Amino acid sequence: MDANGHLLESLSRSEMFQDYERAFAETTGLPITLCHVETWQLPLHGKRHENPFCALLAANSTTCASCLQMQAKLTQSAAQGPCTLTCAYGLSETAVPVKLGMQTIGFLQTGQVLRQPPTAAMFHRAVATAGELGVDLNNARAQAAYFASPVVSPRKLAAAATLLGIFAEHLSVKSNQIAQQTTHAEPPLIAKARQFIREHYTEELSLGRVAAAVHTSLYNLCKLFRKTTGMTFTEFVARTRIEHAKNLLLNPNLRVSEVAFAVGFQSLTHFNRVFKQLLGESPSAYRGHLPRGVLPPRRASARLPEPKRQWQPRLTP
Repeated sequence: MDANGHLLESLSRSEMFQDYERAFAETTGLPITLCHVETWQLPLHGKRHENPFCALLAANSTTCASCLQMQAKLTQSAAQGPCTLTCAYGLSETAVPVKLGMQTIGFLQTGQVLRQPPTAAMFHRAVATAGELGVDLNNARAQAAYFASPVVSPRKLAAAATLLGIFAEHLSVKSNQIAQQTTHAEPPLIAKARQFIREHYTEELSLGRVAAAVHTSLYNLCKLFRKTTGMTFTEFVARTRIEHAKNLLLNPNLRVSEVAFAVGFQSLTHFNRVFKQLLGESPSAYRGHLPRGVLPPRRASARLPEPKRQWQPRLTP
C-alpha cells in the first residue's frame, strides 16, 4: 500500500467518515465507500445496502470483469469532478474525487441504482448482456434481485452527488491534516528508508544495505523502523513487493514465476508463501478472479519493471 493508500485507510477509520457513512446509508438506503484511485476491485461489493443484482454479477468472474471496466471508466471520468455513469445492465453509479492538495487520491462512491422503475424489458436486456459473456441470469433469483434494485430519480441522484461533493471537501481538509501529522511524526531517517525501498524493491534488499543508504546503524534502523511503521523491515519490504506483484499479475502474458522474480523475490516458493500470508490466497487464485485476457483498462498495460544495475557497495580508502 502506498502513502495515499495509508492516508485513505486512516480517513476511512476516522470517526468523521464513519458517522457520515452511517448517516448517508440510513438516509438514502444506498451503499457508500471510500476507494483508492488505483483500486481494481469493485468498491461497493460487500458494502451495506449493496444491490443484490450487483452482488450476483460480482460473484461471477466474467461479469465481474465487465463491471471492473465500468469502474475504471467511472473513476477516470470523475478524476476532476463528480460523475455518474450507467452500466450495460442499466444501473448507475456516482463517484466524487477526494483530493490531497491538487492531487486526487481517492473517490467517494455510491449508486447501483436504476433511474426508473424496472420492467421486464429492462431485465431481459440485462440477461442478454450477461448472456453475451456466457453467463446465464435468466432465472428467478436474478429476476428478483434485479426488481429489488433501488430506484432513484436523476434529480435525487444529482442531489446525492452534491452531498458526496460537500463531504469530499471535508475529507480533503482532513487528509491534509493527517498528511501533515504523519510527516511531522515520522523521522526523516524512516522516510528516507521507505523511499529507498520503494526505489529498489526489485533488487536484493538487506537491512544492512538500507541502513548504509540512510547513514545509520542496523540496530537503530531496525528498532526505529518497527516503532514508526508497526512492521519489521522484512514485512515492509515484502508488502511493497506484493503490492507491485498484484498489478503485474493482472497481465495474463506474464507467468507467475516472472512476476515473482520481477518484484525482487529470489524463489517462486517464497513468493507464493508470502503472497498467501498477506492476501489469504495464492497468486494463481488471485489472478483467477479475472478471466484470462480480460483486464481493467488502466491495468492492461502492466509490464515488468525495467531491470536496474546491480548495487555495488561504495569502497572508501
